[in-house]
Amino acid sequence: MDGERLTNALTIDVEDYFQVSAFAPHVARSEWPTRECRVERNMDRILQLLDDGQTKATFFTLGWIAERYPQVVRRAIDNGHEIASHGYGHERAHDQGPEAFFADIRLAKLLLEDLSGCEVKGYRAPSFSIGTRNLWAFDCLERAGYRYSSSIYPIRHDHYGMPDAPRFAHRVGNLLEIPATTVRMLSRNWPASGGGYFRLMPYSLSRWMLQRVNDGDGAPAVFYFHPWEIDSEQPRIEGIDARTRFRHYVNLDRMEGRLRRLIGDFRWGRMDHVFLAGQ
Repeated sequence: MDGERLTNALTIDVEDYFQVSAFAPHVARSEWPTRECRVERNMDRILQLLDDGQTKATFFTLGWIAERYPQVVRRAIDNGHEIASHGYGHERAHDQGPEAFFADIRLAKLLLEDLSGCEVKGYRAPSFSIGTRNLWAFDCLERAGYRYSSSIYPIRHDHYGMPDAPRFAHRVGNLLEIPATTVRMLSRNWPASGGGYFRLMPYSLSRWMLQRVNDGDGAPAVFYFHPWEIDSEQPRIEGIDARTRFRHYVNLDRMEGRLRRLIGDFRWGRMDHVFLAGQ
């Protein structure tokens, strides 16, 4: 029976807690080097979690992190995972012009390839920040040598989203865009992927949604989370509003246990193996 299951794509956006886009008004970029960085220990926990579940994944990694913690990249590669790009400095794509965006994604690709010794095929925009106002970003990604992107979330959200975009993998020029997974119900798309939603919803609902995509749509799911989401002891950011505080900190202490259940309940693999096989 296990052999009949679809293989889904498990992805991790490698950034630290103080680099979250919602914290940008409260944590200046110039402060990043002075903040306690916890990504290395959290990555070690994730790599052990994946090893325990005999699972491979894709790590969309910030160039800023890779440059300072190259061992994070090398450990992931040594364990058989895919390294992909999350850009260099976690600047949202729609906040940059084409030239600045191209420079950011090219620098990140070259840096990650130098550290990993492998081709970096994929890119994910910080905060899923490719949408109707900056579709030129796909031309930049193709020109920089990427083969796929996972930068659109086809939902309606106050910070991101392109609700009318295709729900499943599709070509944009020669680039393959692979959206984060949604479930279609009541004439709209509902998020079935992402650490924040996964931490908030009952686990049984998350599992049902992913199973519905596998069985009902006959398609592999794309799930993502961040290393800081398994770290309930991370330093608290001061001055944030109640909604941001809730979104960021809700159920951090339950996340690792839920991930273990998720890894056991579905079959998972790397983005390139799931979507680029044979291409």
